[in-house]
Amino acid sequence: MDKILNCLTELRPEFDFTKSDNFIEDNYLDSFDITTLVADLEEEFGCIIDGENVRAENFVSVQAIANLVKISGGSID
Repeated sequence: MDKILNCLTELRPEFDFTKSDNFIEDNYLDSFDITTLVADLEEEFGCIIDGENVRAENFVSVQAIANLVKISGGSID
């Protein structure tokens, strides 16, 4: 989970992702951020995120992102 938080913080350092229950509703991430984050996650976790899984609900929290990484073949430490 720390690696995901690091990816998020590098992407948007102005936000404290630990204080949000929904990154989308709180406007922490927009569509451009999600596109960038997908590439970062694929590189960090060695997975391939299928385009059909790039939906807002998969980016609302660290846990949702971790689940996305897992179903995409990545390993969360």
